Amino acid sequence: MNPLSPTERTVVVTCPSLLRPAAAAEVLGDLTRRQAERMSGTTASLANWLRREETLAQFARFVLVGTAATVVYAVLFIALEREGYLAAHLVGTAISTALANEMHRRLTFRAEERVGWFTAQVEAGGITVLGLVATSAALGWLDSLTGAAPVLLQIGLVAAVTAFIGLMRFLALRWIFRPRQVRTA
Repeated sequence: MNPLSPTERTVVVTCPSLLRPAAAAEVLGDLTRRQAERMSGTTASLANWLRREETLAQFARFVLVGTAATVVYAVLFIALEREGYLAAHLVGTAISTALANEMHRRLTFRAEERVGWFTAQVEAGGITVLGLVATSAALGWLDSLTGAAPVLLQIGLVAAVTAFIGLMRFLALRWIFRPRQVRTA
């Protein structure tokens, strides 16, 4: 008499090596090791691509920095929401913008040799004020429509307006305000 059910007999017959724990661990270990090696190679090539100075790589860095700054903004906005949407928005914008400006200076445009921290903050100030006015107006408009919009909708609206302004900023910094090449004769 065989105490195994038909399903268990199928497992034993079709895959007996997996019933031995050592063999299963070896197979899974090899799969995991190969997958980790593939992922490591992919991560390394992505990191190498992101370090390049071509426009698309620089834009990807710009988006990554903007995303990180938006997360900081969202955390601050949620933490300060009880103070009112405008106060939470102003504080979140000020802190996340200063952080984004510095990260863009160092990572996106690699301008720390050409532009100091204070200069970068002042130069980005005009766009920041424009963004602050646009996002504050958008939040005020949303508040007038809904009376009390959900926090995630408010953050989403600010993120959308900021993304548009950020795209305009990238274009300006990349092609209009970039350092001019000095021509030699």
